[in-house]
Amino acid sequence: MSDAVDTTVDDALSWAASSDLGDAHVFITGGTGFVGQAIVERLLSSHPATTISLLIRTKGSTTADDRLRTLLRKPVFGPWRERVGEDEVERAMRERLRVVEGDLANVPPLPADLDVVIHSASTVSFDPPIDQAFETNLGGAIALYTALAESGSDPHVVHVSTAYVGGLRKGIVPEGRLKHEVDWRAELSAARDARVRVEMASRQPETLRTFMNDARAVHGKEGPQAVATAAETGRVEWVRERLVDYGRSRAQSLGWTDVYTLTKSFAERAAEELWRETGHRLSVVRPAIIESALRHPYPGWIDGFKVADPLVLAYARGNLTQFPALPDTVLDVIPVDYVVNVILAVAANPPSAESEVDAAYYHVSSGARNPLPIHRMFTNMNEFFTATPLPHESDGHIEVPYWTFPGTRKVDRVLHNQEVWNARLERALERLPSTERTRVHVKKALKRRDDLENLRTFVELYRAYVQTEIIFDDRNTRALHNALPAELRDDIGFDVTAIDWEDYLQKVHFPSITALTRAFALRPAASERVAKALPTRSDVLAVFDFEGTVVDSNIVEQYLWVRSAGFRKAAWPSEVASLLTSLPGYLKAEHRDRGEFIRAFLRRYSGMPAKRLEKVVSGGYRETLLRHTMPSAIARIEEHRAAGHRTVLVTGSIGILASPLAALFDDVVAGSMHERDGILTGYLAQPPLVDEARAAWLRRYAETHGMDLSKSYGYGDSHSDLVWLQLLGNPTAINPDTNLSREALRRRWSIHNWKRGTRGASALPQFAKGTGE
Repeated sequence: MSDAVDTTVDDALSWAASSDLGDAHVFITGGTGFVGQAIVERLLSSHPATTISLLIRTKGSTTADDRLRTLLRKPVFGPWRERVGEDEVERAMRERLRVVEGDLANVPPLPADLDVVIHSASTVSFDPPIDQAFETNLGGAIALYTALAESGSDPHVVHVSTAYVGGLRKGIVPEGRLKHEVDWRAELSAARDARVRVEMASRQPETLRTFMNDARAVHGKEGPQAVATAAETGRVEWVRERLVDYGRSRAQSLGWTDVYTLTKSFAERAAEELWRETGHRLSVVRPAIIESALRHPYPGWIDGFKVADPLVLAYARGNLTQFPALPDTVLDVIPVDYVVNVILAVAANPPSAESEVDAAYYHVSSGARNPLPIHRMFTNMNEFFTATPLPHESDGHIEVPYWTFPGTRKVDRVLHNQEVWNARLERALERLPSTERTRVHVKKALKRRDDLENLRTFVELYRAYVQTEIIFDDRNTRALHNALPAELRDDIGFDVTAIDWEDYLQKVHFPSITALTRAFALRPAASERVAKALPTRSDVLAVFDFEGTVVDSNIVEQYLWVRSAGFRKAAWPSEVASLLTSLPGYLKAEHRDRGEFIRAFLRRYSGMPAKRLEKVVSGGYRETLLRHTMPSAIARIEEHRAAGHRTVLVTGSIGILASPLAALFDDVVAGSMHERDGILTGYLAQPPLVDEARAAWLRRYAETHGMDLSKSYGYGDSHSDLVWLQLLGNPTAINPDTNLSREALRRRWSIHNWKRGTRGASALPQFAKGTGE
């Protein structure tokens, strides 16, 4: 490339740039990523004599070659495949495309005949843990340039960076080498050590006790292994959050927006020192915010949500009622095909290896010559999503908010107050009885929490980008465009002044990203799914919890039914008083551990003759229980039996209390009371079958009977049922308590409200009548 490109635009007008890579051998990193896919497609479709080598790693049992074939079936390659035909696609696979199996963590020996290297691989996150960001962005660059040096080839390297590598600053940013004296090698070493330090801190006794206490408070009723699992999950998340904070804090302390831009700037320095300063050719391309294609391979092509898209969609969903952006800040957006055109034009016009000047630098941005201020972006979003709103999950469409740009402090204050208020509401809901109305409020509170967490993430993540006052100079990029053959500029050029933002946003970009989200927006909520007919199978279980699921009662009520049938009226007041006195202790035990509560409460049967209990159950207790049996439960049990499923009733209480319903099921699994000389001692004969014990029993039962748990069904009402319900492929929460309701909503399980029956024995199917007689 002529040095004239580095001077002025006018001088460059007389310079003719190459528009063809000829028969170059091009090596690409990040070829499966968003920009990488578009580069490969453009090489295949517009540079037919090139040979393309791609660094691709294996993924599980999928080989790198298989991943390449999968890649070529993606939408970006659709127009090319249709135009050239499948025979030409297969020829390209054989003759033009080569796979170098590996990744930047383990770069294999590279070919010795490379002409061009396009290094486009990087992390796709702005805010990853510090060690991951450094290893991917900086460690990967070091590994690449080391492998290139060892290969013996002398390619022109096009290092794809980001326009935001300059860090936190104001004003015009020139296209040139970054000015900083930070020791990137020392920073890399510190980042690698950070995980070791944080992991050690997470394993200190006082820290572990915090994780255990937090886990026990939420998951205590599920069992000790659930608590241990949750505690370890909490520890891992704590480590991740600390490492993210390490990265964010270190970047900002050095003057960068985040760890992404910090490590990308260090990767540039590594490229300069390890490649350019050792006598090789280096060009650095710095795109701004890359979004969907304007023209090529087709308008609106995009591969997943990009940088600005989560913010746009959050607004479309009504979640961003305000945003702490400066209305006159420039949102520097650039279509992906412009970025690819610059990369390939730069690749075809290398700088001189003998020149003493620095590498060639190119900003691919729109802010300098065709700015898109935030207020203009908002106007386009508001107009588009008012005219074509997203559907509401329940009914109608989402009405988008109107931003007034009140400023950062006010947005932060409002957001904080909303977070505090919603957290208090969630705690209050946990203390209320579980009713259909309560569950509606829980669902709303959970959605509000998710929305607030997303808003908090957006505020923290995008703050620097929507309040920046940076303008990226692009004179080198403009000169390169002007030096291209005039007849080719519409196809392979990159004149940002030609972009009509209203046309691009409203007719190209917004439709492309909403097309990606329509299927999710229309997905029904868990409680709204239409029940499908049960498949006929003999290897499927239908497991029903007893109290709260099949019958609208609990073991306290069942005890009162037993006692009311067997007590003298004179003794009844003292029994009720005793029960009320003990109730606070029972409630605490129930909150801590379901098994502890069952053991404690069943002690009240101590001294009762076993024969007397059997007589009471077969008498008035039976009729009372049948009145409390839920017709919806009976109907569902019948459906499972008709489909050939094995129906099982499970209770942590004693089996005799469930015996009036035994004929409904193939098996009733329950506890029994210890007796001495025909008198109940108040102790269980074996531990109660609840939480993790029930899960262990279920695995063994399925194995013994040859049942497929992934196809089986489960019905429970309590948070303590979570641990065994999650083993089944078709779990359903029935009249769930607040904690189970929250988990069922989060996991998108089915939720049903079954009401108590009032018809007694007539509510039962014919085959179950007479049970207990």
